[in-house]
Amino acid sequence: MTMSRSQSVEDYLKAIYTLQEEKEGGVSNSSLSEKMGVASASVTNMVKRLSEMGLVNYESYYGTTLTDAGKKIALEIIRHHRLLELYLKEMMGYSWDEVHDEAEKLEHHISEQFEDKIAEMLDNPIFDPHGDPIPTKDGRMPVYKDFVLSEIPVNKPFILHRVKDQNPELLRYLEKQGLIPGIRLKVIDKEPFDGPVKVETENGIITIGNNIAADILVVDENDQGV
Repeated sequence: MTMSRSQSVEDYLKAIYTLQEEKEGGVSNSSLSEKMGVASASVTNMVKRLSEMGLVNYESYYGTTLTDAGKKIALEIIRHHRLLELYLKEMMGYSWDEVHDEAEKLEHHISEQFEDKIAEMLDNPIFDPHGDPIPTKDGRMPVYKDFVLSEIPVNKPFILHRVKDQNPELLRYLEKQGLIPGIRLKVIDKEPFDGPVKVETENGIITIGNNIAADILVVDENDQGV
């Protein structure tokens, strides 16, 4: 690994990509500081360095955005991470609440040959264990038209697609409730004022808090992405 591709550089690029996906537009130093868990001065220095390397564009009133070169690196690291998560689960018996932290440690250190071998062993998967899409080898992120569980209409069938929050405690809870990617479900009742959401699945009826429902993304049964 060269200095130009240090782990810190890759971590920042991945964080900027993730924040850009969550909210269109430039990424503020404050949101990046919170995401990375570092002081704002450290973020300012790194953004300047990334700009000098041609990996980001920075405008004081707009924030930081990835250049094409920066985006390519970010998607490469995200591909490593999500392939590793699936490999750990499918081949090594890790549970879906354990794979994120392990993949974080390994994602910077695998070769392209190792990445290709994992993809081949897993039959070139398109989703990780949490339902997140895996970027393609040529650096494209598949786009899926998904909806937040807490906001979908009542009594319309959907398929659970992704879980945004990968907190291990939450993932264990959802698995215990049978709320895992691929399961068919529909909301049968919503309490007003951000109250709990009642969900029916093939395993029964479950009531979950609105805050949890807001972290679950679903797709229409007849429209599972492009």
